[in-house]
Amino acid sequence: VEQVVRPTGLVDPQIEIRPALTQVDDLLSEIHKRAALEERVLVTTLTKRMSEDLTDYLSDHGVRVRYLHSDIDTVERVEIIRDLRLGTFDVLVGINLLREGLDMPEVSLVAILDADKEGFLRSDRSLIQTIGRAAR
Repeated sequence: VEQVVRPTGLVDPQIEIRPALTQVDDLLSEIHKRAALEERVLVTTLTKRMSEDLTDYLSDHGVRVRYLHSDIDTVERVEIIRDLRLGTFDVLVGINLLREGLDMPEVSLVAILDADKEGFLRSDRSLIQTIGRAAR
């Protein structure tokens, strides 16, 4: 992967594609690296249930993590994003976190789990848009 520095001084993000078979173990390892540097992580999953289950799994492994999806009311969503930015927790798991742009310079890793699966926000075009939004 080639890394380009734009005239604005912004660096294009590094993109890695990893095997789906070990995606959760890889993610856990990357989260620990980022948390040690006080950086934040966004993780996207396919379903609400997957986001809740992954949150439980990561929490059981010592990760400070929360999930965000449509069952959470607007006020609590704002609080969750604020707490992520403040470092109250390190990882936010959700379904379409990057459907709209989020301006969070604290985030150093965006993980799209099951990117190879067909479904909502998993087409080639949607994945490219998500990468672009994450790079902002």
